[in-house]
This record gives sequence, structure tokens and C-alpha cells, in this order.
Amino acid sequence: MSAYIHPQALCESSAVGEGTRIWAFAHILPGARLGRDCNICDGVFVENDVIVGDRVTVKCGVQLWDGVRLEDDVFVGPNATFSNDRFPRSRQRPESFAQTWVRRGASIGANATLLPGITIGAGAMIGAGAVVLRSVPANAIVVGNPARIVGYTQTTSVELDSASAAPATTPVPGQVRGVELRRLTRAVDMRGSLAAGEVGRELPFVPQRCFMVYDVPSAEVRGEHAHRQCAQFLVCVHGQVSALVDDGRERAQYRLDRPDIGLYIAPMIWGTQFRYSADAVLLVLASHPYDAADYIRDYAEFQALLGEAG
Repeated sequence: MSAYIHPQALCESSAVGEGTRIWAFAHILPGARLGRDCNICDGVFVENDVIVGDRVTVKCGVQLWDGVRLEDDVFVGPNATFSNDRFPRSRQRPESFAQTWVRRGASIGANATLLPGITIGAGAMIGAGAVVLRSVPANAIVVGNPARIVGYTQTTSVELDSASAAPATTPVPGQVRGVELRRLTRAVDMRGSLAAGEVGRELPFVPQRCFMVYDVPSAEVRGEHAHRQCAQFLVCVHGQVSALVDDGRERAQYRLDRPDIGLYIAPMIWGTQFRYSADAVLLVLASHPYDAADYIRDYAEFQALLGEAG
């Protein structure tokens, strides 16, 4: 099926995929490349150095400027704004424009604004009216001005209450392979409170390293990596932190806000921590010494390695 171009649209590009629909008053410049089965709605402008993948929807009032790259299955809501020059001046054209990437399956809400040169990760969701100043991780949900992460798409929330009645030696399974909530031994009396863990009971490995994360601004995200061999045990000893775990198929989110609950994360699990309270202190115990080569920091690489192993 050939592309459909509305009589009141101006399409100067010959690189338009089969089944794509370009509606009234849209203007597509000659250098633009549009994939198959796209829906380009009324009043959309697409500049020359723009690449649009397959099955992309671009709603009314959107301008795609030089340097914008939309991968397959992206949704761009009405009047979303892209930019490609951080320091624009009239009649001063840069040698090259910053590239803005919206990865496969991501959605941009109505009236959202994206600064140039950032990447919106696969499956991410940008809320309506958000002002996105920097790159957004895969599957993250961001809202506000400036945009901040408030959650992750297709994620199961696991409440710590499910661990409250479990014996100290019984791990409470989460929704993700290789991830467990573990209840530490807790003692409370008039002198105060104590939480303790023993190797072989609450602690599933002998720690080779420990570190604490604190004074994290609430808008910041930590982690965003997996380990090839290292396992971790997370305890929020003060305040609260949201922890995301992802095994490549399932994702779960935990709110860690009790010093007597630990989150065990096996190797080859993608981990992210976000929404730190101002007083949060996160203690991390690691099964291996620090090794930069053990880190997987690119989510696409993480998925590819899981595919090779599976």
C-alpha cells in the first residue's frame, strides 16, 4: 500500500514508507525520511535532517527540526516541542545541530518541551507539559518542570508490608527473578532499636565491599546499571528510597523506608534507585570488590547479553 498524502499537505520528500498517512497542512521537507505506517497529523512540520521510524504517530502542531530522530513505535503528543540549538541566534546557523533521539516505543505527552541533544530511552513516558532538560532512562516516567522521574512503566509495586510477618530467616520473593526482600533481625527496647543480619541467614553472601549513598537531590537517579557477577544487598538505614529492579522481562519497584528490611539483587539484574528523601541514607553491601569491568551501564547492552544467555 502506498503512502497517503492529503491534497492540502505539502510533501517534498520521496522517502516516505508504505502505509504512512500525511494529513492536511503538514509540510515535509525534501531531506526528511519517514518510515512505514506512520500517522503525521494536521499542521506538522518536518525539516530535512529528520528520521522517523515505522508506526510513529506525530499529533497536530508538532515541529520536527533538523537532528530529531524518532525510532519505531514512538508517539508524539499535540504541540510537543523539540529544539535543536541550545544557544539560538537569528541568522546564525551552527555547523551542525544537536541530535535528539526518542528510542523505540517511547511517548511524548502534549505540550512537553525537550532540550536538544538528549535521548529519551526506549519505552519511556514523558508527561504532558514536562520540560525535559536531560536524557531520560529507558521505561522511566517523568513529569514536571524540570522533569523528574516519578516511576517506571509496566512495573509492579511491591510493598514492604508483605515482609512484616515473615520469619527473619525466610526471604520474601519479589516479582523479578533473582530479587528478594529479606527481613533483618530487629530488637526494640527502652534503649532504642537494633537491626542485625548474619551471613547465611539474612545476608545471602559474605560482603566484600560496602558503601553508603546519601545527600542525593530528589531529582537525581542513582544506579542505572547491572553487574555481571556482583550481587548487592540494599538497606535504607534512614529516610526512604525507591528501588527499581529489572530482569529484562519483568520490572518491580520497592520503596525502601525501614532499616530492618534489605533488598537482595542478584547479578544480571538492572538496578536503579530514585526518589531519595532529603534525609535518605542507603547502605549497599556487595559480594565482590569494585571492578569497573563488572558494570553494564547501557540498557540495550544488558538486554542483548540476556538474549545471548537465554
